[in-house]
Amino acid sequence: MLAYILNRILIMIPTLFLISVISFIVIDLPPGDMASAYLSRMEDQRDELSEETMRQVDALRARFGLDEPGWKRYISWAGRFVKGDFGYSFVWRKPVRELISGRIGLTVLISLGTFIISTLITWPVGIGMAVRQYSVFDNFFSFVAFVMMAIPPFMFALVLMYFSFQWFGVAPGGLYSDEYLDAAWSMGKFADLLKHLWMPLLILGLGSIGGGVRVIRANMLDEMRMPYVTTARAKGLSETNLILKYPLRMAANPFVCSIGWMLPGLVAGEVIVSLVLGIPTTGPILLEGIMNQDMQVAGAIIMILATLTVIGTLISDILLAMLDPRIRYQ
Repeated sequence: MLAYILNRILIMIPTLFLISVISFIVIDLPPGDMASAYLSRMEDQRDELSEETMRQVDALRARFGLDEPGWKRYISWAGRFVKGDFGYSFVWRKPVRELISGRIGLTVLISLGTFIISTLITWPVGIGMAVRQYSVFDNFFSFVAFVMMAIPPFMFALVLMYFSFQWFGVAPGGLYSDEYLDAAWSMGKFADLLKHLWMPLLILGLGSIGGGVRVIRANMLDEMRMPYVTTARAKGLSETNLILKYPLRMAANPFVCSIGWMLPGLVAGEVIVSLVLGIPTTGPILLEGIMNQDMQVAGAIIMILATLTVIGTLISDILLAMLDPRIRYQ
């Protein structure tokens, strides 16, 4: 088991290196750079550019080596990133680390909360659908799962914002009410956070719940038709113990494999949801950074999320090896 884990950790290093190279190329691919984007913005705000503005642009090019070849800029950027220096954002005029520190934590919190909620709903419903195949229960939740998968998350966000205000009197958008925005932490502020947090968790979880239910149902049905299940049933094992001991364990493999890929999927889905709900996560500033060619912001967020994804994949590989020992020896 230890050799398996070490092998997976060693694979992470070239994986992150390739991700960093591809991310840098993709972000740096459009014509122009952060200096030209800043210059274009200043030209839209005024008819003539002052000498001070031009000096700022020249200083920006010199600071980030924008006139140097791409490979030199990559080495400089990657070296600073490894040391924990994510650069400086010219759009928000503050260090990137200071800009995204709270947002990364909130993004991970929402992702973990969404995963927990979707797991608690997906497994019981998926197992129940497989055990009662073609029943009213199965047909009803199959229909609900398809609806969840078909409707975009931002549409759910708009609908839930309306009902949240009409039924519960909670102002939609943001994570706090106006009176708690700048208040110190207290039980009242924590309760207010919970009032607002359930909405993004539910919206982001709906899509994964719909797909997860279908996956669990299909895997359970495949395993329940296996000969070992028939043998165990013939030996007198109760149906509940039979399902929990054999088919459920084997059906969990594909679900565990997907744990590491849930974070990027949630982040991709939460960009529009965060814009609609006004949630201060990494999605909106990542979009703004890419639109303004702010390489420091976009590159830092993409690399941090990629690192978390690779770590999540490592965790899923370890859990999968524990769940199915045959995988370690393949």
